[in-house]
Amino acid sequence: MPAAIKTIMRLLLDTAVVIYAVEFPEKLSRRAATALRKLDNAIELSAVSITEIAIKAASGKLAFSAVILRKAMDDLGIRVLPFTADHAFRMFGLPRRHNDPFDRQIIAQALCEGISVVTPDDKFRLYEGITVVW
Repeated sequence: MPAAIKTIMRLLLDTAVVIYAVEFPEKLSRRAATALRKLDNAIELSAVSITEIAIKAASGKLAFSAVILRKAMDDLGIRVLPFTADHAFRMFGLPRRHNDPFDRQIIAQALCEGISVVTPDDKFRLYEGITVVW
């Protein structure tokens, strides 16, 4: 009998999810928390999210340092998904259903990569082709 083939699910975290995971784990849905703990999942964070956190931390809107973020990424086994030219070009055809520029970039990445997004933001569901885990 052939051995079962394990499918690795790639999950792209919305910026809020990594912040919740560190500072407010009780805000994570049960499904999101389970997805973050499942070892078979490839957990990814957009380079865009790192930029968003850095900008908000520098402006005083968020008390989150580079050290805290790096530790969270190590602890959760998160790998960085670079924002590429293909992702940027995908934004040309992206409907204007979400006004947050960081979220729009994450949506473009998810669509290009064909990966699910872990997010509490219902606006992500307005985009055809996006699978939301929450």
